[in-house]
Amino acid sequence: MVMPDLEQEIKSLIIESLELEDIEVDDIETDAPLFGDGLGLDSIDALELGLAIKKKFDIKLEANSEDSKKHFYSVATLAAFVSEQRD
Repeated sequence: MVMPDLEQEIKSLIIESLELEDIEVDDIETDAPLFGDGLGLDSIDALELGLAIKKKFDIKLEANSEDSKKHFYSVATLAAFVSEQRD
């Protein structure tokens, strides 16, 4: 899968899994932080998103690891991680 397609798929997954009704795929910046000042997600969102990513892409995630925090920084880092795990 080409990265821009994967990034779009992840953005859609974020919106669907977290029920972000007022946000469109184009509203989510690929390189913006998902947490805090960026999209504004919190730790509960992180858990829900982690489960959705595991289920959709059939990959393993380590809970509460520093690596997982890095992977969940932005859509771009998440897409890179998913792509790496599926190779």
